[in-house]
Order: sequence, then structure tokens, then C-alpha cells
Amino acid sequence: MTETADAVRTAGRDCPECGEPVAAGGRYVTWCAGCEWNVDPEVRDEETPGRIERLRQRLAQQYGEQLLAELSESAAGTAPGGAADRAEARPRPGTAGLLATALAVTIHGVTLALLAGGLWLVVAGRGALPLVGALLLGLAVVLRPRFGRLPKDGSHRVLLRRADAPRLFALLDEVAGTAGTTGVRAVVVDADVNASVTTYGIRQQRVLHIGLGLWEILSPQERIALLGHEFGHYAHGDTRRSLLVGGAFQSLGTWRYTLAPVSAQGLADDLVNLATALPRLLVDGVLALLEHLTLRQSQRAEYLADSTAARAGGTEAAAGLMDRLLIGGSVGGELRRESVAARTRIGGAARREDPSEGLWERLAAHAASVPERECERLRRVAERRGHQVDSTHPPTHLRRLRLTRGVPVPAVLVLDAARAAEVDAELAPARRSVARELVRR
Repeated sequence: MTETADAVRTAGRDCPECGEPVAAGGRYVTWCAGCEWNVDPEVRDEETPGRIERLRQRLAQQYGEQLLAELSESAAGTAPGGAADRAEARPRPGTAGLLATALAVTIHGVTLALLAGGLWLVVAGRGALPLVGALLLGLAVVLRPRFGRLPKDGSHRVLLRRADAPRLFALLDEVAGTAGTTGVRAVVVDADVNASVTTYGIRQQRVLHIGLGLWEILSPQERIALLGHEFGHYAHGDTRRSLLVGGAFQSLGTWRYTLAPVSAQGLADDLVNLATALPRLLVDGVLALLEHLTLRQSQRAEYLADSTAARAGGTEAAAGLMDRLLIGGSVGGELRRESVAARTRIGGAARREDPSEGLWERLAAHAASVPERECERLRRVAERRGHQVDSTHPPTHLRRLRLTRGVPVPAVLVLDAARAAEVDAELAPARRSVARELVRR
């Protein structure tokens, strides 16, 4: 039985399903912890995922459960982040990894063949063949591997170099050292409810993306855990982050976009869709195969990155990070509400106020006000829905379950109040800039 949240708030204190007393939810959903009545009353208005996305979600659930059992068995009696995890941090690629590498080489080989064939036709071709060669060259250029670019400093993001925030970068170096890897060359700060470490350029330099929508609702130790997780990806052999396999995924994505069916407006469009149908199915098949070959190892790397998060910031902080990820939707909604409220203010006094002032403090207060009962409800909803950060991550509730099993691991790196304040001071200009841009959108 499900009802809307507003209807539930008017209900009595007894659960209509099992008769047990239930606590009023206030502005949150009222639900029964015993029989889970009304635990998930919200109607989801989501787009139907495509074939590849459905495949990713199904494999993520399947592999997430298998890997949880395997990793728990191999580290029985110890918590993630202990010696058992560190011993198997860099596994051998295995048959699937070798096949994925071979498939990626083949995909890039197609691009090279297009380039070579196009050049030959342009130089040695006769008649219309040079035009065909030019077309092949254009396809090769579109499908070429991208090395990524460092995001530019702009109105909605701030780019920080080491000289701009030396204490922040020193902290990043320490966390990266805990993970057994190196730090970053730059930090990009924006309003996203997210964080990541990616690479750019031929030399594959690293850049940290800090989304203040997530960063500002975390405690100092949860921030350490977050950084430990992101750096942990580069210590556990995630093939999807390699230039070879990652570039193959990118090329296949470009093929899919190029071959996507067009909206039929006439006979010509129907003929184009018919001509691209078989190549489109072939590309989808190759992409599905590459997903099968890499997703299990990628999910394993996610679990081990969580272990690095626990080792860096402590088990409690790493588990708390999982809870913060669960309320990410609420935090994103609060940021949108702040933006709309700032743009619709009227009246002289209200206009003189700067809505960007205190924005991040209000966001942190909103996150802190979420009661534990609501967090528990969201954990159960996550288990029902299979909540994931994205379709390549194991389900969040499985990640949290693994972190909380066994003996807790203490933090290797403790961020005390004084040092946290120093890092915050260096981020203060970026916080102000991003907040001002957010309320202007």
C-alpha cells in the first residue's frame, strides 16, 4: 500500500498494515519500520532507459551482489580498508580484462583503418574516390581517441592551481599517498552534488572535480573519505579509466550517436534509418560485449575504492559518506529551490540582500536536519530501487553494507579543526563565486 506524503501525514499513529505504532514524519514521510508500510510512497517520473543503460543497471546489481559475497569471504573478520584489501589492491587483468583490451585495440584499429584508407583514396584515388576518402578521413577524425581537456575557469566553475590553494593541494597529496597513488595538477570547483578525479591531455594529468553541493554537506572526515575513494580508483586497476579501454567506450558512444535513428519526416529519413539499422545493432552488440567484459572488474574497483575511503577517513566517515550520497536528490532540490527563490525575490529590502551569502551554510543545515529515521527509510528505498551513483557503480546499500561489516578501521588521516579551517579559507573565494553564479541561473 502506498500513499502520497501529504496524505500520510494526516494518518493516525498506528500502521494500517500491521497495527504497530509509527512516529509522525513531520515534513518527511511517515512509515512503518516493522512492515515497511509506505516506505517508498513517491511516484517516480523517470525516462525509460535504453538497451545499454538497462544492461548496465542489470549487470551492476548482479555483479554488485556477487562481489560483495566474494570480497566479504576473502576478508572474513576484517573490515574494508584492512590488510586483506590492500593485499589484493591490484589484481591481474584475467581473461575478461585481456579480452576487453583486445576488443579495445580492435575498435581503435577500425579508426586507424578509416584514417589509412581515407588517406590512400585521397592521394591515389580517381574520379569520386577522393571524395569517399575525404568522408573516411572525416569519420576517423570524429572517432579519434580524445585525451580530455582541462576545464577552463568560468562563471559557473573555478579552476585552482597549486599556487592558489597550497594547503588544499598538500591535503590532496596526503590522501593520494594513503591510497598509494599521486595527487592532481588542478582542482575544479562548481555547484554539482558530486566529486571525481579525471585525467586530461596526452600525459594524462589528473584533475579533481569538487562539487560544492556534496562537499559542503560532509564532515571533515567524510571529505577525507570522499577524496580517498576518488584517488582509490587509480590504485585498484579500473580498466574503464585507462586510455585504451576508456577511449574505446568513447568511440563506441560516438558511433551510436552518429548512427542514431532520425525522426522520420519522409521517405529519405526512412531510407537512412533502414541503412543504419544493421550497423547500429552491430555497434550496440560490441558495446554490450565491452560492458560485460569490464563492468565486473570496474565494480570491484569501486568496492576497493570504498576500502581506501575507509582507510583514509575511517569506517564511520566512509559509511557516513554513503548516507550523504543517498540524500543527494534532496540536496540538489534544495539548491534548485535556492536558485529559484533568489530570482523571484520582490520588495526593496529583499532586493538589497545578497542571496548568495550563507548559501552553503544553509545547504549544510538542510542536510544536517534530515533525521536518522528518514536516513534509514532512504537506505531501505535504495535497497528496493537499487540506488546507484550511476549505472557503473554497485548499489549504494551494498557498498554501505560492506563498509559496516567487521571491525571498524580507524582513520589514517585525521583532519583537525585548524587544518580544515585553513582549507576552507582557501576555498572561500571559489565558494562565493560559485554561489553567486548559482543564484543568478
